[in-house]
Amino acid sequence: MRTGDFHYTARPRCAPETAMALLADLTRQGELHPLIVAVRTDAPRAGAIRSYTITDAMRWGPLRFRIRYRADIVGESGTALDTVARQSPGVTVRNRTTVTAEDDGRTRIDCHVTLTAPTPLFAYAFTQARRAHRELAARLETTLSPGGHHPE
Repeated sequence: MRTGDFHYTARPRCAPETAMALLADLTRQGELHPLIVAVRTDAPRAGAIRSYTITDAMRWGPLRFRIRYRADIVGESGTALDTVARQSPGVTVRNRTTVTAEDDGRTRIDCHVTLTAPTPLFAYAFTQARRAHRELAARLETTLSPGGHHPE
């Protein structure tokens, strides 16, 4: 098994509560996360506040395929969100997101992602996760800022 982590920051013009409402509802992530094609709400699993089954559309060279994984919100407050996603065989993504009001009317969203995967899958999984989250950060700023598309 290998583990790696990365961080991203977004600074949309919105209230922290608005950002947290979007981030904490994984059913709304399909508009933000470039790989997600479907999200199903499940009964909360042990240790989870809310649970989901998520389907991603992936690509590896000329191959296109879909993966399905479980995602759980395991911690939530007005300023922080902790999620854990698990996909077979042994891929785990832990995400710690915090939101902070800034003096200029923006909200700072800091996200720290830790990915663990079997060594043969690690490079692919890590690269895909980092690329998707960079795009997600850009989409957060567009979606949450005035004049952006606000998912309902």
